[in-house]
Amino acid sequence: MAKDKKQPRPKAVTPKGFRDYFGAEVTARAEMLSKIAGVYHRYGFDALETSAVETVEALGKFLPDVDRPNEGVFAWEEDGDWLALRYDMTAPLARVAAQYRNDLPSPYRRYTMGPVWRNEKPGPGRFRQFYQCDADTVGTASVAADAEICAMLADTLEEVGILRGDYVIRVNNRKVLNGIIQGLPIAEHEHLMPKNFDEMLDAKLSDLHFASADAVLRNIDKYDKVGRVGVIELLTTGRKDQSGAFIEGVGLSSENAERVVAFMEARGSTNADTIAALRTLLGSSEEGQDGVNELEQIASLLEAQGYGPDRIVIDPSVVRGLGYYTGPVYEAELTFEIKDEKGRPRNFGSVAGGGRYDDLVKRFTGQAVPATGVSIGVDRLLAALHAKGRIDSTAQGPVIVTVMDRDRMADYQTMVSELRNAGIRAEVYLGNPKNFGNQLKYADKRHSPIAIIAGGDEFDKGVVQIKDLILGAEIAKNATLEEWKDRPSQYEVPYKRGEPDQMLAKVRSILNGDG
Repeated sequence: MAKDKKQPRPKAVTPKGFRDYFGAEVTARAEMLSKIAGVYHRYGFDALETSAVETVEALGKFLPDVDRPNEGVFAWEEDGDWLALRYDMTAPLARVAAQYRNDLPSPYRRYTMGPVWRNEKPGPGRFRQFYQCDADTVGTASVAADAEICAMLADTLEEVGILRGDYVIRVNNRKVLNGIIQGLPIAEHEHLMPKNFDEMLDAKLSDLHFASADAVLRNIDKYDKVGRVGVIELLTTGRKDQSGAFIEGVGLSSENAERVVAFMEARGSTNADTIAALRTLLGSSEEGQDGVNELEQIASLLEAQGYGPDRIVIDPSVVRGLGYYTGPVYEAELTFEIKDEKGRPRNFGSVAGGGRYDDLVKRFTGQAVPATGVSIGVDRLLAALHAKGRIDSTAQGPVIVTVMDRDRMADYQTMVSELRNAGIRAEVYLGNPKNFGNQLKYADKRHSPIAIIAGGDEFDKGVVQIKDLILGAEIAKNATLEEWKDRPSQYEVPYKRGEPDQMLAKVRSILNGDG
């Protein structure tokens, strides 16, 4: 008889576009989420946790650059329905606002945080699963809600460690963008952008008026990457990208492309100058002038609260990629430089964004429900803090109680319980205790600050040895460090089971850096 073929062993690899997170990274994220939630809560927002799975119908067709509802998401069919992992936190909120509209207060203010999934091509620093932290106000058309979101975003960035001067929140308005586009002769239709979600759902990307307007928006959104000349090329005849591939242009005339770029560059030295320039450029566009009025109100409200242009500015170059925005849009950009993978300096870029989406809930209810909100890219924000050296990538490990005598395990467990009861993170070494050197290697790999040593002699004398591993780590980094040279690396401290006070005091002293 032929032998059964052995099943091949599964490959221990992380799926493409995903990654694993370990101790210090998970801790840093949890601490950041706690700080963000604290700011959101202080502003009066309530927590909401929705399912990670939504119906494809509820998620809609609003993922950037995607025209089919199940493209760009991880979706599957179940009992005749298509389900998918959420690709953002806003679409689930719209479903919740519609489903519980009779029970929720209006306006409804909520924040949420968690992973989202996008079935997109991964790249450097771009993963298919990432964390978002959102805050939204549903049920008010007042631009005061937009101004509040911008102020809260500024406070949040500073709360997590982004210093004032290292960020700017840039604000624009989709109505202003529509006003500029409506003046371009790129289609025979009277209007170029869908006015509401019903039109957007019915529109096909093959329709000239939608495709042309969409192409203009997508290309002007690349202003920060390709600059003035690059945008003009993309709006006219096309250009070659860095790889040498040719990108087709939109087909505008040079004159109209220059007009669009003039709009992108309308930001003045003050918000008032920017608003005045936009009024001139928009001319008789009623929608565009309405958007400028809203920007003026937002700037006035923020200035009254002390949020000046050193923190929040009106900037016409902000576009935002998602198609569901209907009014003010905003992005938080970090302004400091970092080095890329080739050592070249570059600005860190955007870490948060959002805007007003007054028609999203209407998809479910048929009634207009105004809403506005912001989403923070938690992983990008963590990367920024790492790049600035404001997060230690190696979190401190626990105090390690070493095992010198297997028969005294109860004593070691008592010792570690006394440390934990005093609020000190600690563990007993549970590997093979035969080789003491391996125990210290284990402590080193855990980045432990202290090892506690007690064998038969120590227990007979009523003492423990407390080894300062912080000292060893500092000496390893800089053997000539003067401040450490006279500091002892090990201490003998009185200890009896049930009487840990002197041991605890010495451990705390080392942890506090008192030597």
